[in-house]
Amino acid sequence: MKQPLAYIHPAAKIHPSVIIDPFTTIEGNVEIGEGTRIGSNVTIMDGARIGKNCRIFPGAVIAGIPQDLKFKGEETLAIIGDNTTIRECVTVNRGTASKGRTVVGSNCLIMAYSHIAHDCVVGNNVIISNATQVAGEVVIDDWAIIGGGSLIHQFCHIGAHVMIQGGALIGKDVPPFVKAGREPLVYCGVNSVGLRRRNFTNEQINDIQSVYHYLYLSPYNVSEAVEHIEAELPATPERDQIVLFIKNAHRGIIRGYTQRPGAE
Repeated sequence: MKQPLAYIHPAAKIHPSVIIDPFTTIEGNVEIGEGTRIGSNVTIMDGARIGKNCRIFPGAVIAGIPQDLKFKGEETLAIIGDNTTIRECVTVNRGTASKGRTVVGSNCLIMAYSHIAHDCVVGNNVIISNATQVAGEVVIDDWAIIGGGSLIHQFCHIGAHVMIQGGALIGKDVPPFVKAGREPLVYCGVNSVGLRRRNFTNEQINDIQSVYHYLYLSPYNVSEAVEHIEAELPATPERDQIVLFIKNAHRGIIRGYTQRPGAE
């Protein structure tokens, strides 16, 4: 682990198996788990907690202070789960007093030049493609895939198993299991290919499609559609997950591409 051309603060807690390449800086309030490799010219600042078997590529900055004028120097964290890959020049800021931590889960791939701002929560098995910019307090649920060059507005919620096209401007919540694209961003169908890859059955996928038929292909607005879904469709984990997501969508959900004006 010892690399004479890297600066490692003596208080940092680093597993002996960690490999650290030259010209990297690691500050004192840092913990790094076994099997992780840190590339050259990486900066890992106070508050970083990095799991096992991660790969952090050159130029990344982990746990930089938030780009938030309300930040007053409070002690907060940036947590990276196990088996996650952080590619070149990614920045992951630590939290503020709002939540106290920024979290990137396990088995994630955060591609080059992406930014994850303060107090975000990124789930497990998430892919964030190149140059995506994630504003503060965004939540991205498990298995979501965000296309390259996307911009995600603060406080947005991206549901599980979502696929979003590259270059998207995401200003509303994106409910689980869907594909989203076009400009402005709209519902483009159920992410059936991704769901099959994750061993969802045809019956489960059909049930999900039935829910979204009410939401996006019926004459109902969102609140009316939810009432009909709960009254007319059998309860399943997927149905209930979608309904709960919509009820908690403080920014509202994306529209459907065939949805009539005013159906919100």
